Amino acid sequence: MIVRDIMSKDIVSLNSEDSIERAAQIMSQFDVGSVPVCKNEELVGIVTDRDITLRSVAPGGFSNEQKIKDVMTSNPVTGNPNMNIHDAAKIMSEQQIRRLPIIENNHLVGILSLGDISVEPSLQNNAEEALKNISEPTKNQQ
Repeated sequence: MIVRDIMSKDIVSLNSEDSIERAAQIMSQFDVGSVPVCKNEELVGIVTDRDITLRSVAPGGFSNEQKIKDVMTSNPVTGNPNMNIHDAAKIMSEQQIRRLPIIENNHLVGILSLGDISVEPSLQNNAEEALKNISEPTKNQQ
């Protein structure tokens, strides 16, 4: 099975110049925890609820004044729609990410989430293994 078969294709994205407040509103409206950040349909980053919390709210930022580019993760790990699901799950596990942006011809075409993988009975072991590794605390790199 390939990523294209199960990835989410209806995705919302933001621009890096949008406010953090706008990102939070989009997350609330679409009930998602991350939103891809694009410039002219090309992925430039991803912003998560955790990014907003740790890089804006915790330090006392003003969400209506700060831009997404100030808190987003630039150059996120990506996959492609024709890759094997097992390979995508391995990347997610190794990189400790729950969502993998899917790129084709330099354009964002979908998102693969652990949820997408876990609903496929034949892939549940992949989702469990990825989640186990994602949930492990990262070691501080000093």
